[in-house]
Amino acid sequence: MPGYVLVEPTEKQTQTAGGIYLPDNAGDKPQAGTVLAVGADWNTEHGALIKSPVKVGDQVVYKKWGGNDVKIMTTEYQFLKFEDILAIIK
Repeated sequence: MPGYVLVEPTEKQTQTAGGIYLPDNAGDKPQAGTVLAVGADWNTEHGALIKSPVKVGDQVVYKKWGGNDVKIMTTEYQFLKFEDILAIIK
């Protein structure tokens, strides 16, 4: 879909760096993940072409409440608009 990317969120931490185990309900949903698929470049209603800021395999940080949760089989994914991506980590 033009203007969108499919991201696999990173695993939720179950233990802190100091060794403390976190309960299942601790923390918010992940805000980082790996890009699995990239939609086509997007034309705005004013005719401007918005090119994809990412490519498959990029690790990204995205808005906390951006995108849509998608579950395929047993795996959770995020379907995000280009503008929901805040940073490319690598």
